[in-house]
Amino acid sequence: RDKGRDGFYAGTVADLIVSEMQSGGGLISKKDLSDYQAIWREAITGNYKGYKIITMPPPSSGGIALVQLLKTIEPYPIKRWGFNSDSTVQLMVEAERRVYADRAAYLGDPDFFKVPQKQLMTASYSLARMKNFNWNQATASSLINEGNLAPKESEQTTHFSIVDRQGNAVSITTTLNGSYGSKVVVKGAGFLLNNEMDDFSVKPGTPNMYGLVGGEANSIAPGKRMLSSMTPTIVEKNGKLFMVVGTPGGSTIITSVFQTIVNVVDFDKSMQAAVNAKKFHHQWLPDEVFTEKGALDSLTKIRLEAKGYKINERGPIGRVDAIL
Repeated sequence: RDKGRDGFYAGTVADLIVSEMQSGGGLISKKDLSDYQAIWREAITGNYKGYKIITMPPPSSGGIALVQLLKTIEPYPIKRWGFNSDSTVQLMVEAERRVYADRAAYLGDPDFFKVPQKQLMTASYSLARMKNFNWNQATASSLINEGNLAPKESEQTTHFSIVDRQGNAVSITTTLNGSYGSKVVVKGAGFLLNNEMDDFSVKPGTPNMYGLVGGEANSIAPGKRMLSSMTPTIVEKNGKLFMVVGTPGGSTIITSVFQTIVNVVDFDKSMQAAVNAKKFHHQWLPDEVFTEKGALDSLTKIRLEAKGYKINERGPIGRVDAIL
């Protein structure tokens, strides 16, 4: 509070971090801490059915992916089809399959990798990506070949959404990556060290701690920031604040925020109902649709499985924190 940046990256706290590194065989030096600079980046903005989407830029994949997902489904009448109907789920899963393939190939730290941000978020690009979509059959992820899968980060993330009485809105996501990060507390300082290095691709084709592999865009390099899925988002309607939303959940963050926005905008759900609604998730690889228990009724599940979708129930997806 009193010393700003130097209260952490210099002085007593920096000494304690370096001491902890030395005692544990770590690599971070005082020079590493003094060289580190936080960077302000321009927010990602897009539009969906008259709503302005303001969200997180790279090195998070969340903002670009969210806008891509919304652009992909925008031409389709999902309101008429209904919430979590077979057609709605199939369309959203196929959108997610293609967007997560793009995530693996094209997204990383923009200081090190030229991210084709504008092209990825155009409606024409989303339309072209869906040309091989077939209503009668699931698209095999092996046919959606946009590079190797970026690593799946841990789901132990924290998000909060705030609006004050003046209408100022804040959407913040922060993470240590794994539960309790690296499980190391800096002696005398009282905080945990993260294990964010696992959000990098160690090398193309090599799996991370969650068994997934990554591509060159997210490879490790000195001073480089790792890819994440954080998707803190603010939505405006007619120039006024409409929604503040975000969630923890690792690679499921993007799809949870996506579905929450769609639940309100397309399916007229209240904020609480949109948050409570059972969610599903597809991330290109593994080629499976993960669902919360009760997300799909038995008939919807039968129809989708008949088209070749592999559906697996799992525990809760995300813990969406949102304000309408």
